[in-house]
Amino acid sequence: MKKILYILSFALLAGGCSLKEDTSSLSVPDNFFRSYKECQSVVNSCYIPLKNIYIQTFFTITECQSDIFFINYGTLDCRLDISPTRPRFGSTAWTNGYLGVQRCNFAIEGIKSSTYITDPQKIQLLAEAKALRAMYFYTLTCMFGDVPFYFDDVTDFEVMDRIAVLPRMSAIETRKALIQDLQEIAPLAAQTRTSDNEGARVGAALCWHLIGKMALWNAFKDDSANKEMWLDTAIEALRHLETIYGDLSEYDYGYNATFRNKNTPESILEIQHAYVRGGVSYVSNLAAYMTPNSSYTNIQRAVYDGIEIPWLGVDADLHTSARPTKYFSQGLQPRRGADIRRLYNEAWEYEGQVFSSVNSNPWPGPKFWCPDMVKSNDGNNYKVYRYSDALLMLSECYCEKGDVETAIAYLNKVRARAGLSGYVFRTQARLVDEIRNERARELCGEFQRKFDLVRWGIWYDVVYDNTDFEGLRENMLPCHEYYPIPETEVTYSRHNLDNKAYNEYGL
Repeated sequence: MKKILYILSFALLAGGCSLKEDTSSLSVPDNFFRSYKECQSVVNSCYIPLKNIYIQTFFTITECQSDIFFINYGTLDCRLDISPTRPRFGSTAWTNGYLGVQRCNFAIEGIKSSTYITDPQKIQLLAEAKALRAMYFYTLTCMFGDVPFYFDDVTDFEVMDRIAVLPRMSAIETRKALIQDLQEIAPLAAQTRTSDNEGARVGAALCWHLIGKMALWNAFKDDSANKEMWLDTAIEALRHLETIYGDLSEYDYGYNATFRNKNTPESILEIQHAYVRGGVSYVSNLAAYMTPNSSYTNIQRAVYDGIEIPWLGVDADLHTSARPTKYFSQGLQPRRGADIRRLYNEAWEYEGQVFSSVNSNPWPGPKFWCPDMVKSNDGNNYKVYRYSDALLMLSECYCEKGDVETAIAYLNKVRARAGLSGYVFRTQARLVDEIRNERARELCGEFQRKFDLVRWGIWYDVVYDNTDFEGLRENMLPCHEYYPIPETEVTYSRHNLDNKAYNEYGL
């Protein structure tokens, strides 16, 4: 039965899947995994579903369903017009999340059993595939909460049938299993920055970062008796990153955080894009929703909302743009403040000229703009995790442990790079708020804000009070902190999966 596989090696590059697989014509030669190149080609396929998740609509979910961005637009995810029967982008995230898991499971089992590669090669590839597998599961738990969990490579019908009917597993237990898996491989892999790896392939750095993220989630969501253990787990992992990446002041924010600058030294994970006019390309379309546009736009002259910006080109096809909220642009990162990040995150003006349509909300800043964009083809890399994120998590961990001095020391590393003065302690509650606000300023637009708010248990109240999109406020319900599992997947599982939180609201 080993020839019958439900994850196809090269055919994996196209198509989707659910926990109930179409097994027609899925097989792989017995002699696969017989060279390093063949093993690496399978790992290459593990990256692809991430590119199908990290697109403009995922930005809508993570940033515009938050307190720092909004988009006054008809896309139904923008206004949370979702339910189990209308899962919207939830269907895409579920399909590609589990497609990624299945590819990684296939790669890991094949690489582990291969006798044709050296031990160092095996460790490198396993660290890569395990980091990606953890990334898929982490994204699924952030999107859906408790989800089915498995490490099995689907090698026969018995395994497939068992996986197809898995129920939700506690996200806490899922993250615990992933942390243990990463803790085994991360110390063995090369302790290098992602940008120092050939092709910016992920490895130990992403392993440590995800351990930190998942442990911090568990510190908030697990029983309070385990909180200290989870905080210590996060700190240990994140300190490994500190050893790898060093002093944050060596990494300029403007260069390292800007999406058009690819695989910058501070990056831990970027979604890789490339655009070559008339050539092979992989692009998305986020920049088309993050560039100044209005009735004052004349693309034929590279004029954007009344201002000529030659490097943006004349061929862009722009859409209704996301905007920073008043809460963010007038409170957290005001126009006349000292924070240098405002020049990248927000655009009130360009080279001294004020845009025509920025009365109370600026445009997204040049951090997100794409040079010479053709139609909506955004060839920027999307920043997902940077080193500053790890330092802010360390600040948060020490704050939760009551070590105020160390928490402020890590917070000030990020503030100092942004040109801000050191934080002056008043109360622990205010320090908690400041760390959370600093995450908004530093990681603005990097696909994380809603997940942070959900982790802290404050998503509904904070977004309801601070969004500038009335369409979102009108539709918001507490159950929307997580997306529903698509009803088709509930049916495939023979109703072992459920959407009880949505059912309570009649959805």
